[in-house]
Amino acid sequence: MALDLSQERTIKITDQEFKELVTFVYNRYGIDLSRKRQLIEGRLSHTLRAKGLNSFSQYMKILFNDTNGEELHLFLNKITTNHSYFGRENEHFDFLMKVALPQLEKTRRGDLRIWSAGCSAGQEAYNIAMVMDQYFGPRKPQWDTTILATDISTNVLTKAKQGIYSADTIKGLPPQWKTKYFNRLPDGNYQVCERIRKEVVFRIFNLMDPFVYKKPFDIIFCRNVMIYFDAETTNRTVEKFYDATSNGGYLFIGHSESVDKAKSRYTYLMPAIYQRQQNKGGL
Repeated sequence: MALDLSQERTIKITDQEFKELVTFVYNRYGIDLSRKRQLIEGRLSHTLRAKGLNSFSQYMKILFNDTNGEELHLFLNKITTNHSYFGRENEHFDFLMKVALPQLEKTRRGDLRIWSAGCSAGQEAYNIAMVMDQYFGPRKPQWDTTILATDISTNVLTKAKQGIYSADTIKGLPPQWKTKYFNRLPDGNYQVCERIRKEVVFRIFNLMDPFVYKKPFDIIFCRNVMIYFDAETTNRTVEKFYDATSNGGYLFIGHSESVDKAKSRYTYLMPAIYQRQQNKGGL
C-alpha cells in the first residue's frame, strides 16, 4: 500500500524563521521568497521529517552552515520550479534565425558567444544549438557557436547533460527536427543527438556572483529566471548582463518579465528582446 504523503503533517515556519530564511535566500541568490511561505512549508516539511527535525530553525542551522554546498543545492532544487520545454516562446527562436543571426554573421568572424542563463534542464540551450545548426547549415564548421548554459540547480544540470526528454516535451519542435536532432530510446523518450549535445557546455552558476568572461556575449537568453527577483535585483542583474553583452548583441528575457526602460542601457526591440546598440560604447 502506497504512503499518501499529502496526509503527513505540515511543519509550520514561525515568523522569525521565515524572515531569516527569506533574507538568507535573497542575499545569496537574489530570489524573493517573501510571498512563498506556503510553498516553503509544503515543499520542505517532508525534507525536515526525513532528517528527523521538528522545526525550521533546526533545518536552517544545517543550511546556513553548509560548507560543501550539498544541502544548499538540495534546498534550491526544492524551492525553485524548473519547468521548460522545446519551442517555448518560439518567437524568440524565429527572431534569432531571421534577424539576429543574419546581423551578427555580418559583423562577427567565425565566433559567436552565446549564454543560456538559468538553463533549467537544457531544453533552451539545445533549442538554440538546433537553430544555429539550421541557420549556418554547411557553413557551420566555419563557426564556433558553443553555448554556455548555466543554472544554480545541480539537479537540473545533471538532467541537462544527459539530454533525455519525454515525447511531450519535444512536441513543439518541427517534425523534421525531431528526426534530425533526436534519437528515440527504447522506453519512448528522446535523447538529443551527440552532435548537438557537444555544442553545449553546462556549468553551475549563481547570477548574484560577479560575471567573469573572456569576451562579452553576442546572445544572452535569461528567460523566466528573473520572475523570482524583486525590481531592484532585476535591474541590477539586467545591468550586469548589459556589461557582459557585446556591441550589437542581444538579450532575450521571458514574456512575463520586463526591463525598466528608464534605467536600462539596453535598447528595446520588441517584447522580451533587447539589444546593446553599437553607438553606446563599451566592451
